[in-house]
Amino acid sequence: MTVWDRPEPPTRPVPLDRERIVAAAVALADEGGLEAVSVRKVAARLNAGPMRLYGYISTKQELFDLMVDEVQAEILPEEQPDDWREALRVLAHRTRQAALRHEWLADLLGGRPTLGPHGLAVTEATLAALDGLADIDTVMRAVETVSAYVTGAIRREIANLRAERATGLSKLDWQRASGPHVTSMLASGRFPALAKAVYDGTDVDAETSFATGLDWVLDAVAAKLTRPPT
Repeated sequence: MTVWDRPEPPTRPVPLDRERIVAAAVALADEGGLEAVSVRKVAARLNAGPMRLYGYISTKQELFDLMVDEVQAEILPEEQPDDWREALRVLAHRTRQAALRHEWLADLLGGRPTLGPHGLAVTEATLAALDGLADIDTVMRAVETVSAYVTGAIRREIANLRAERATGLSKLDWQRASGPHVTSMLASGRFPALAKAVYDGTDVDAETSFATGLDWVLDAVAAKLTRPPT
């Protein structure tokens, strides 16, 4: 029986339910990451005994599943665009925005799909965007490809944000601090392709990079969807 199927115990002196538990867990994770979340810490936030929480959740993983599902409610748009590209683009950007609000989400993306109502609704919206455009196996590979890009791009962006906080150096500050070493290495002539990227490439912000990469992935998906059957 999943955590969503298991009935909640009756309310006792301190009002408690899964909604309050999840809200407290999300708040703790927003403040200090997943390492700040434990049954004991959530119970303390709610002024309840830790053992009471086990009437609502059995494991820490169940708590994480509930947290992810809660945040996935922020991903679904109020209206689903009719165009499949726009539908997938909106879902991808809303996933990134949710991860920037809740950085810990990046640590839980990419594994087994969550089975909560909001997670299933996001999956349904994603599959529905491509429904009827190709056979189901092609649709599944397309969804997996877009998901892999979105997850990877989000994790890279969050990792950079965490590095900025950990080192106290912004991206520009880090580039300046690393400049002498990089310049000397490139001057050796051993890395001509990298030198061209460093000196001739255009630096873009994270949002532009995400949007551009997403459009390229959607272009690749479009080519598979429009390819005539063999």
